[in-house]
Order: sequence, then C-alpha cells, then structure tokens
Amino acid sequence: MTQSHQDILETLLEVQNDHELSIIKLSEPVSRQLKQNGGKERTSDVSTDVFDNPTPASLEADLTHYKELFSKLRFSYLEQVTKEKFIRAIVGDPPLVVEHQENVELEATLAISKAALKAQKTEVADLVAELEKRGRELCRKYEDIRVQTAQLQDLPERIEGLEGRVEELRNAQEQPGANPRLNMPLEKTIMAVEERERERAELDRQLEQLQVMVPRKTKELERLNAELQPLEVKRLGSTASAREAKRRKEEALGGVGDDLEERGRWWRGVEGGLKGMLGVEN
Repeated sequence: MTQSHQDILETLLEVQNDHELSIIKLSEPVSRQLKQNGGKERTSDVSTDVFDNPTPASLEADLTHYKELFSKLRFSYLEQVTKEKFIRAIVGDPPLVVEHQENVELEATLAISKAALKAQKTEVADLVAELEKRGRELCRKYEDIRVQTAQLQDLPERIEGLEGRVEELRNAQEQPGANPRLNMPLEKTIMAVEERERERAELDRQLEQLQVMVPRKTKELERLNAELQPLEVKRLGSTASAREAKRRKEEALGGVGDDLEERGRWWRGVEGGLKGMLGVEN
C-alpha cells in the first residue's frame, strides 16, 4: 500500500522527535555534576558558560584545554612517583640495590611496553579520526534530512498550486483558440516541430549556397558596371550632340518650319472638306 506524503511526513517528524541528534545531551552528565558543584571554586580556566550554551568552537577549545591539563597531570604524577621510589630506596632497611643487569632487563621490558602503548595510541588516534569522520558525515546527513523535511512540509502547498495551474491549462486548451496548432496533441506537435526544423535546415542550406555565390555575383556586377560606364558616357555625349543639332536647326530655320507645318495642316483640312462636299474619292 502506497503511503501519502502526509503519512511520510508525520512518520519522519515522529522519528526525529524520538531520536534527537544533539551533542548537548552527551555533555549533560558532566554539566549536571558541574552545576551541583557550583559553589566550589574551579581550578580550570574553562568557563562554565560552555556547558550552558555549547558551540562547536567552545567544545573544541574545552577539549584542547583538558588535553593540556591531563598532559601536565601525567608529568606531575610520574615526577612524584619517581621521587617517592627513589626516597624509599635510600631510606629503606635494608636499602634497595639495583644491579646493571636488572636495569637492562627493565629497559627491554619498558621498550616493549612503550611499543605496545604507541600501537594502542595509534589505534586510538585512528579510531578517533574515524569517529570524527563519521560524526561529520552524520551531521551532514542530519542537516540534509532537516532541509528535506522542510521541503516536504512545503510540498503539499506547491502540489496544490501546480494542480491548479494544470487545471487552468486544461481549461484553456479546451477553449477554441485563434491558432489551431495550440490545440494539437503532443505527437502532432512533435511532428510539426520536426517539419519546421527540416524547413529551417533547408533554408539554412539555401542561404549558405547563396552566401557562397555572393562574391562571384559581386565580381560580375563590378565587371558590368565597368563595361556600362563607357556606354553611359557615350549615351550622354550622343544626347548632348542631338540636343545641340536640334537647337542649331531651329535657329537656322528661324521659326519657318513651324509655320509651314501649320499651313500644311490647314490645306489638308480644306482638301478633306471639299472632297467630302463634292463626293470625290482618293
């Protein structure tokens, strides 16, 4: 049975509330003991505020401080134990006498113990590094879960908005529009798009061919312009010469040509009238 997003969200919130991941709870035994001994003066330089309001930086500083304190305590302990053994060996009855061979054997045993302690320290350091790595990874995953939980809480509202938008688009699609292509199904729309793509590719191919022909046509146009220029100059010269000849002819006739033309038209009109009256044919 498929669960709804509301059921998943409720289950996730319930799990988070039951298993809260917080380093503050890990420090509660120490902080509780510190609060119970609040009346006593602390010899440490670490402020009690780090237990009330812990932060990653304050916890790291506190850890470094306690490491230094334990290192100093270890040195003081070894110093006091060595002094006590030395004094007891001197004032003891009978006095403790250690031979050279015993020192050699103790040094060999000490070397073995140091090697074992070093191996244990290395193992502990690797274990601490692995724990820090896993802790950071868990912290990152926890933050991702918190972000995804917040997104899941906002998801129902977004789904309702998208469903409303889909309903609006369906209503708009059912209404007849001016462009019938907007109401085509998906398959026909894809076919129309592919057809347009083919047409565009064909136009691009023709355009490339025309662009290749442009330089050759440009050269032909330049050649024709070069051939046409002398003819144009010749035409202008011939037109100017014809106008000049016409002007000279008119100046030579002095206007007699126009008078003769008018008289000839008058005589033709008279001749046509008389032939019509007398019924004479050509």
